[in-house]
Amino acid sequence: MDEFEIIRQYFDRESADENVLVGIGDDGAVTRPSAGRDLVTVIDTIVSGVHFPSDLSPADIGYRAVAVNLSDMAAMAATPRWMTLALTLNRAEPSWLEGFAQGLFSAADEYDVILIGGDTTRGNDVVVTVQLTGEVDAGAMLLRSGASASDSIYVTGTIGDAMAGLSVLQSGTPQDDDSIYLVNRFARPKARVCAARNIAHFASAAIDLSDGLFTDIGKLLMASGVSGRIELNRIPLSPQLRRTMATDDALRAALGGGDDYELCFTTAATEDVVYKVSRQSGVAMTCIGVVESGAGLRCTLDGKQFDYHDEGYLHFR
Repeated sequence: MDEFEIIRQYFDRESADENVLVGIGDDGAVTRPSAGRDLVTVIDTIVSGVHFPSDLSPADIGYRAVAVNLSDMAAMAATPRWMTLALTLNRAEPSWLEGFAQGLFSAADEYDVILIGGDTTRGNDVVVTVQLTGEVDAGAMLLRSGASASDSIYVTGTIGDAMAGLSVLQSGTPQDDDSIYLVNRFARPKARVCAARNIAHFASAAIDLSDGLFTDIGKLLMASGVSGRIELNRIPLSPQLRRTMATDDALRAALGGGDDYELCFTTAATEDVVYKVSRQSGVAMTCIGVVESGAGLRCTLDGKQFDYHDEGYLHFR
């Protein structure tokens, strides 16, 4: 099976989107943005053995490849529209490709994202690159750089589950209900696209949590030219994580684990305003700290200083 047959059989689908002028099958895709909207483009690459275990199911690999880009789109309060796919494989196995395509389109269909082009090639490892293009009302995008001193720091969902799920996959721990839940949080992260549109009306800055809570909050604070403080006992931990790990280990998984793809945002809005939006969105939003003047991020535990430092995941050290 050559690359053209792979594209035709597994990835070429009819599209009813009138804004896609040219899709799969030509040298390039042509799209037309909606009037009064800015385009947002994100790209992410995942590599077997680096970003996911080599024995992760192809459906989960496909889903995850899209979801990590959707999370970046959510962090900017943008609506995802179109994606391109670059896929490197050692060999073209029909069963693998079928599962991968199912997972890829499962994630894309949740947000009406259309595959409009890409590339396939042969290599030693499975390498998946998805580029996603979306739209946001002109000038209305959320950035990392808007936080101000006295803003509150919030996170969506629960933190630390993905690291625990990866540990389960790597250790081969028997899969009870809790471990299955945690593995799914790693394999199929849920991008907070809809919740992000709701918080965009009052959030001052946002970032998605891909490299670890401590590291990613630090990136947001640095971009905004401010400092911050988080209270560790406020970090939302799932019941499944609490039953699987001791509290100290769970907190460290939350601070440094990464791969949760929840949102962290800052806001001057009251807790009542955030709670109302949280309820409307169906996504928990928890205040874990406050933005301060100065530089850096510090942690407290029960109000007392807690020494912690983590650079997060780095490809090149």
